[in-house]
Amino acid sequence: MTIGILKENGDEQRVALLPETVKQLKGLQVAEILVEQGAGDAAFASDEDYRQAGATIAPASQIMQHADLLIRITPFTAAELPQINPKTVLLSVFQPLSNIEATNALCRQGFTTFSLDLMPRTTRAQSMDILSSMATVAGYKAVLMAAMYLPKFFPMFMTAAGTITPAKVLVLGAGVAGLQAISTARRLGAVVEAFDVRTAVKEEVQSLGAKFVEVKGAAEDAKAGGYAVEQTEEYKQRQQQLIQEHAIKSDVIIATAQIPGKRAPLLIAEETIAQMKPGSVIIDLAASTGGNCALTQNNQTIVCNGVTIIGQSNIPATVPADASKMFGKNVLNFLKLLIAKDGSLNLNFSDDIVQGSCLTHNGQVVNERVKQLPGITA
Repeated sequence: MTIGILKENGDEQRVALLPETVKQLKGLQVAEILVEQGAGDAAFASDEDYRQAGATIAPASQIMQHADLLIRITPFTAAELPQINPKTVLLSVFQPLSNIEATNALCRQGFTTFSLDLMPRTTRAQSMDILSSMATVAGYKAVLMAAMYLPKFFPMFMTAAGTITPAKVLVLGAGVAGLQAISTARRLGAVVEAFDVRTAVKEEVQSLGAKFVEVKGAAEDAKAGGYAVEQTEEYKQRQQQLIQEHAIKSDVIIATAQIPGKRAPLLIAEETIAQMKPGSVIIDLAASTGGNCALTQNNQTIVCNGVTIIGQSNIPATVPADASKMFGKNVLNFLKLLIAKDGSLNLNFSDDIVQGSCLTHNGQVVNERVKQLPGITA
């Protein structure tokens, strides 16, 4: 089997597989690994590093035609698909829950595709879960970004010039990103509060030294795989009121709340921002799905009433070395399910992880969640 690693699109700084992971793949009897020139530059992995790991540096056109399995973090564009051998299996983060037309295009052209963001939320699949890995990066870096913009210290200081009180941080959403944000903010000495509709995370929040802000009566669904679900209008009103009370007292808000396949819940209203302290900072990790803050603009930093609002949808790309290492480890663990003992490609659809992460096959959408979406034609 030949595996191809392409350079990322746009301003993505990560790379799907670092040289250290390439070396491990060679140990799995993979015959050839082709890497596009400069693919790892932004993640501080040179072409020579890949060569020493056993890869061959090749142009994108050659890789697209000769690879049995093509890997990239950013999805393949409509212009690229016709250049790829239709027998090639594609592995990427296709985000099919929000990219309906792109999914239909993959079906029309007959590609077999695996979307890493569809990985089942099971214990066995944890080592392949790129969403959790990248959320860890995002939660950590979001706090550091907030500290950089905040015109105050995070920790309490007792000095000859007087006592500096610690910063107050409010984390919205206590998933992987939120819990990492709590942990990082606490390590920096901030006083932290956290909100989540899932009462199951209360103990985790408190174990990290944060106060849990709870709105009674949240709807929870065991079938949601640990994700938050849509709430009633009555609950949303009580939620927004309580969040506003805590937000206006906060110096930093880290917003991480998202619902797969839907718009991010609106948690910070415009009138809340008007009452926040000048100099406060909001980092909105849900910017790409509409944002938790009413004024968030994706990939933009704005200032409103003295409050800095940062809508950053791809924070992991700002930590390219370790984010690539984590991403590549997840991919390697998944590839072990697709690689036979002789190094050939083996698509075992009887495996629940292989089946669950497969997006398209034989001209059809095969993922059950994606098949139900309005607008899916295959």
